[in-house]
Amino acid sequence: MRLEIAGFQSQISGLDHRVAAVESQVVSQTDRDQELLHLRSKLIDLEDRSRRNNIRFLGFPEGIEGTDILSYLRDTLPKLADITFDPPLEFQRAHRLGLKRQNGKDRPRPIIACFLRHRQVRQLLQLSRRQGPLRLGPLEIRLSADFSKETADRRRAILSLLPRYLDVKFGLFEPARMWITKNGESRTFYDPEDLKSFPEGLHDPTQPMESTTQLTTPPPPPQKNRTKLGEWANRKLLWTSTEDLLQNPPNQGQRPGEINETF
Repeated sequence: MRLEIAGFQSQISGLDHRVAAVESQVVSQTDRDQELLHLRSKLIDLEDRSRRNNIRFLGFPEGIEGTDILSYLRDTLPKLADITFDPPLEFQRAHRLGLKRQNGKDRPRPIIACFLRHRQVRQLLQLSRRQGPLRLGPLEIRLSADFSKETADRRRAILSLLPRYLDVKFGLFEPARMWITKNGESRTFYDPEDLKSFPEGLHDPTQPMESTTQLTTPPPPPQKNRTKLGEWANRKLLWTSTEDLLQNPPNQGQRPGEINETF
Protein backbone atom coordinates (compact mmCIF):
# COMPACT_ATOMS: atom_id res chain seq x y z
CA MET A 1 0.00 0.00 0.00
CA ARG A 2 2.80 2.39 0.91
CA LEU A 3 4.52 1.60 -2.38
CA GLU A 4 1.32 2.35 -4.28
CA ILE A 5 0.87 5.67 -2.43
CA ALA A 6 4.49 6.56 -3.13
CA GLY A 7 3.91 5.72 -6.80
CA PHE A 8 0.84 7.94 -6.91
CA GLN A 9 2.73 10.77 -5.26
CA SER A 10 5.52 10.39 -7.80
CA GLN A 11 3.02 10.49 -10.67
CA ILE A 12 1.27 13.54 -9.21
CA SER A 13 4.60 15.29 -8.79
CA GLY A 14 5.45 14.47 -12.39
CA LEU A 15 2.10 15.82 -13.54
CA ASP A 16 2.68 19.01 -11.57
CA HIS A 17 5.97 19.54 -13.38
CA ARG A 18 4.39 18.84 -16.76
CA VAL A 19 1.47 21.21 -16.07
CA ALA A 20 3.89 23.92 -14.97
CA ALA A 21 5.91 23.39 -18.16
CA VAL A 22 2.77 23.58 -20.33
CA GLU A 23 1.60 26.74 -18.55
CA SER A 24 5.00 28.30 -19.14
CA GLN A 25 4.81 27.38 -22.82
CA VAL A 26 1.30 28.82 -23.09
CA VAL A 27 2.42 32.12 -21.56
CA SER A 28 5.41 32.20 -23.88
CA GLN A 29 3.23 31.37 -26.89
CA THR A 30 0.73 34.07 -25.92
CA ASP A 31 3.54 36.61 -25.76
CA ARG A 32 4.78 35.50 -29.17
CA ASP A 33 1.27 35.72 -30.61
CA GLN A 34 0.89 39.25 -29.29
CA GLU A 35 4.25 40.20 -30.74
CA LEU A 36 3.28 38.63 -34.07
CA LEU A 37 0.01 40.58 -34.15
CA HIS A 38 1.90 43.77 -33.37
CA LEU A 39 4.43 43.10 -36.14
CA ARG A 40 1.63 42.27 -38.59
CA SER A 41 -0.10 45.53 -37.71
CA LYS A 42 3.15 47.42 -38.26
CA LEU A 43 3.67 45.67 -41.59
CA ILE A 44 0.17 46.63 -42.79
CA ASP A 45 0.78 50.21 -41.64
CA LEU A 46 4.10 50.36 -43.50
CA GLU A 47 2.48 48.99 -46.67
CA ASP A 48 -0.30 51.58 -46.43
CA ARG A 49 2.30 54.31 -46.01
CA SER A 50 4.21 53.05 -49.04
CA ARG A 51 0.99 53.45 -51.10
CA ARG A 52 0.05 56.92 -49.88
CA ASN A 53 1.21 58.57 -53.13
CA ASN A 54 -0.95 56.24 -55.25
CA ILE A 55 -4.35 57.05 -56.74
CA ARG A 56 -6.66 54.60 -58.49
CA PHE A 57 -8.71 55.94 -61.42
CA LEU A 58 -11.81 54.15 -62.67
CA GLY A 59 -13.52 55.14 -65.91
CA PHE A 60 -10.72 55.75 -68.43
CA PRO A 61 -11.60 53.70 -71.54
CA GLU A 62 -9.14 50.99 -72.52
CA GLY A 63 -6.42 52.30 -74.82
CA ILE A 64 -7.29 55.99 -74.43
CA GLU A 65 -3.85 56.60 -72.92
CA GLY A 66 -2.08 55.40 -76.07
CA THR A 67 1.50 54.24 -75.63
CA ASP A 68 2.52 56.84 -73.01
CA ILE A 69 0.24 56.66 -69.99
CA LEU A 70 2.34 59.14 -67.97
CA SER A 71 2.04 61.88 -70.60
CA TYR A 72 -1.67 61.20 -70.94
CA LEU A 73 -2.28 61.57 -67.19
CA ARG A 74 -0.04 64.65 -67.03
CA ASP A 75 -2.11 66.35 -69.75
CA THR A 76 -5.57 65.08 -68.76
CA LEU A 77 -5.73 65.34 -64.96
CA PRO A 78 -5.39 69.17 -64.76
CA LYS A 79 -8.31 69.48 -67.22
CA LEU A 80 -10.31 66.79 -65.43
CA ALA A 81 -9.87 68.43 -62.02
CA ASP A 82 -9.88 72.00 -63.38
CA ILE A 83 -6.74 72.68 -61.37
CA THR A 84 -3.50 74.35 -62.44
CA PHE A 85 -0.87 72.36 -60.60
CA ASP A 86 2.22 74.28 -59.52
CA PRO A 87 4.67 72.63 -59.82
CA PRO A 88 3.29 70.52 -62.70
CA LEU A 89 2.23 66.94 -62.09
CA GLU A 90 5.02 64.38 -62.01
CA PHE A 91 4.65 60.63 -61.69
CA GLN A 92 6.98 57.85 -60.66
CA ARG A 93 5.00 55.26 -62.63
CA ALA A 94 1.50 54.33 -63.75
CA HIS A 95 -0.21 51.31 -65.28
CA ARG A 96 -3.50 49.48 -65.70
CA LEU A 97 -4.52 46.98 -63.03
CA GLY A 98 -5.11 43.36 -63.91
CA LEU A 99 -5.05 41.40 -67.14
CA LYS A 100 -6.15 43.00 -70.39
CA ARG A 101 -9.79 42.38 -71.19
CA GLN A 102 -10.47 40.07 -74.10
CA ASN A 103 -14.01 41.36 -74.53
CA GLY A 104 -14.21 45.03 -75.43
CA LYS A 105 -17.60 45.27 -73.70
CA ASP A 106 -16.10 44.55 -70.27
CA ARG A 107 -15.57 47.36 -67.80
CA PRO A 108 -12.21 49.09 -68.45
CA ARG A 109 -9.43 48.26 -66.05
CA PRO A 110 -8.57 50.88 -63.43
CA ILE A 111 -5.41 52.92 -63.79
CA ILE A 112 -3.13 53.27 -60.79
CA ALA A 113 -0.62 56.11 -60.70
CA CYS A 114 2.17 56.83 -58.24
CA PHE A 115 2.58 60.61 -57.86
CA LEU A 116 5.86 62.26 -57.00
CA ARG A 117 4.25 64.79 -54.63
CA HIS A 118 1.82 63.75 -51.91
CA ARG A 119 0.28 67.24 -51.74
CA GLN A 120 -1.11 66.79 -55.26
CA VAL A 121 -2.54 63.42 -54.27
CA ARG A 122 -4.45 65.09 -51.42
CA GLN A 123 -5.70 67.83 -53.74
CA LEU A 124 -7.23 65.34 -56.16
CA LEU A 125 -8.71 63.06 -53.50
CA GLN A 126 -10.27 65.96 -51.58
CA LEU A 127 -11.77 67.31 -54.80
CA SER A 128 -13.19 63.88 -55.60
CA ARG A 129 -14.74 63.60 -52.13
CA ARG A 130 -16.44 66.99 -52.50
CA GLN A 131 -17.66 66.59 -56.07
CA GLY A 132 -17.96 62.85 -56.57
CA PRO A 133 -16.94 61.56 -60.02
CA LEU A 134 -14.88 64.07 -62.04
CA ARG A 135 -16.13 64.81 -65.54
CA LEU A 136 -14.39 65.88 -68.73
CA GLY A 137 -16.52 65.65 -71.85
CA PRO A 138 -17.88 62.11 -72.01
CA LEU A 139 -15.47 60.90 -69.32
CA GLU A 140 -16.71 60.24 -65.78
CA ILE A 141 -13.74 59.32 -63.62
CA ARG A 142 -13.82 58.09 -60.03
CA LEU A 143 -10.81 58.36 -57.75
CA SER A 144 -9.73 56.36 -54.73
CA ALA A 145 -6.72 56.21 -52.46
CA ASP A 146 -4.68 53.01 -52.58
CA PHE A 147 -4.41 50.69 -49.57
CA SER A 148 -3.05 47.30 -48.62
CA LYS A 149 -5.40 44.36 -49.10
CA GLU A 150 -6.07 44.11 -45.36
CA THR A 151 -6.96 47.79 -45.06
CA ALA A 152 -9.04 47.71 -48.26
CA ASP A 153 -11.01 44.77 -46.85
CA ARG A 154 -11.65 46.66 -43.60
CA ARG A 155 -12.79 49.76 -45.47
CA ARG A 156 -15.08 47.70 -47.68
CA ALA A 157 -16.59 46.03 -44.62
CA ILE A 158 -17.18 49.42 -42.98
CA LEU A 159 -18.64 50.97 -46.13
CA SER A 160 -21.03 48.06 -46.56
CA LEU A 161 -22.67 49.15 -43.28
CA LEU A 162 -23.29 52.75 -44.38
CA PRO A 163 -26.99 52.23 -45.29
CA ARG A 164 -27.61 51.84 -41.54
CA TYR A 165 -26.41 55.38 -40.87
CA LEU A 166 -28.08 57.49 -43.54
CA ASP A 167 -29.70 59.70 -40.90
CA VAL A 168 -26.62 60.36 -38.76
CA LYS A 169 -23.43 62.35 -39.16
CA PHE A 170 -20.47 60.15 -39.95
CA GLY A 171 -16.97 60.26 -41.36
CA LEU A 172 -14.50 57.71 -42.70
CA PHE A 173 -10.88 58.58 -42.06
CA GLU A 174 -7.85 56.96 -43.59
CA PRO A 175 -6.88 54.31 -43.50
CA ALA A 176 -9.96 52.62 -41.94
CA ARG A 177 -11.44 54.55 -39.02
CA MET A 178 -15.09 55.59 -38.85
CA TRP A 179 -16.81 57.96 -36.46
CA ILE A 180 -20.55 58.37 -35.98
CA THR A 181 -22.30 61.28 -34.23
CA LYS A 182 -25.94 61.47 -33.19
CA ASN A 183 -27.70 63.33 -30.38
CA GLY A 184 -24.40 64.98 -29.53
CA GLU A 185 -22.69 61.63 -28.90
CA SER A 186 -19.78 60.41 -31.02
CA ARG A 187 -18.18 57.01 -31.33
CA THR A 188 -15.08 55.92 -33.23
CA PHE A 189 -14.74 52.45 -34.73
CA TYR A 190 -11.61 50.72 -36.00
CA ASP A 191 -13.03 47.22 -36.35
CA PRO A 192 -15.94 46.49 -38.73
CA GLU A 193 -17.18 43.80 -36.33
CA ASP A 194 -17.60 46.41 -33.58
CA LEU A 195 -19.52 48.62 -35.97
CA LYS A 196 -21.63 45.69 -37.18
CA SER A 197 -22.70 44.80 -33.65
CA PHE A 198 -23.45 48.41 -32.78
CA PRO A 199 -27.16 49.39 -32.79
CA GLU A 200 -28.45 51.38 -35.73
CA GLY A 201 -27.62 55.01 -35.03
CA LEU A 202 -26.59 55.75 -31.45
CA HIS A 203 -28.47 54.74 -28.35
CA ASP A 204 -31.17 56.86 -26.72
CA PRO A 205 -29.30 59.03 -24.16
CA THR A 206 -32.11 58.39 -21.64
CA GLN A 207 -31.46 54.64 -21.77
CA PRO A 208 -28.37 52.77 -20.56
CA MET A 209 -26.27 51.12 -23.25
CA GLU A 210 -26.93 47.67 -21.76
CA SER A 211 -30.65 47.95 -22.56
CA THR A 212 -30.13 48.96 -26.19
CA THR A 213 -31.33 46.30 -28.61
CA GLN A 214 -28.83 45.32 -31.26
CA LEU A 215 -30.25 45.40 -34.77
CA THR A 216 -29.14 43.46 -37.79
CA THR A 217 -27.94 45.33 -40.83
CA PRO A 218 -30.82 46.01 -43.24
CA PRO A 219 -30.26 45.53 -46.97
CA PRO A 220 -29.41 48.63 -49.04
CA PRO A 221 -32.47 50.49 -50.36
CA PRO A 222 -33.67 49.40 -53.81
CA GLN A 223 -32.33 51.48 -56.69
CA LYS A 224 -35.77 52.91 -57.52
CA ASN A 225 -36.14 54.24 -53.95
CA ARG A 226 -32.70 55.78 -53.60
CA THR A 227 -33.80 59.15 -54.94
CA LYS A 228 -36.05 59.49 -51.89
CA LEU A 229 -33.03 59.43 -49.60
CA GLY A 230 -31.88 62.86 -50.70
CA GLU A 231 -28.67 64.06 -52.27
CA TRP A 232 -26.56 63.40 -49.18
CA ALA A 233 -27.75 59.80 -48.90
CA ASN A 234 -27.14 59.24 -52.61
CA ARG A 235 -23.56 60.42 -52.22
CA LYS A 236 -23.06 57.96 -49.37
CA LEU A 237 -24.42 55.06 -51.39
CA LEU A 238 -22.37 56.08 -54.43
CA TRP A 239 -19.31 56.28 -52.20
CA THR A 240 -19.86 52.67 -51.15
CA SER A 241 -20.12 51.36 -54.70
CA THR A 242 -17.22 53.52 -55.91
CA GLU A 243 -14.90 52.27 -53.18
CA ASP A 244 -15.78 48.67 -53.97
CA LEU A 245 -15.26 49.11 -57.72
CA LEU A 246 -11.92 50.84 -57.33
CA GLN A 247 -10.51 48.40 -54.80
CA ASN A 248 -12.00 45.24 -56.31
CA PRO A 249 -12.90 45.73 -60.00
CA PRO A 250 -15.26 43.06 -61.40
CA ASN A 251 -13.87 40.25 -63.56
CA GLN A 252 -10.37 41.23 -62.66
CA GLY A 253 -9.29 37.79 -61.52
CA GLN A 254 -6.68 39.18 -59.14
CA ARG A 255 -6.82 40.65 -55.66
CA PRO A 256 -5.80 44.25 -54.92
CA GLY A 257 -2.77 43.20 -52.92
CA GLU A 258 -1.51 40.95 -55.70
CA ILE A 259 -1.89 43.25 -58.66
CA ASN A 260 -0.06 46.15 -57.07
CA GLU A 261 3.13 44.47 -55.92
CA THR A 262 5.25 46.67 -58.22
CA PHE A 263 4.03 49.74 -56.37
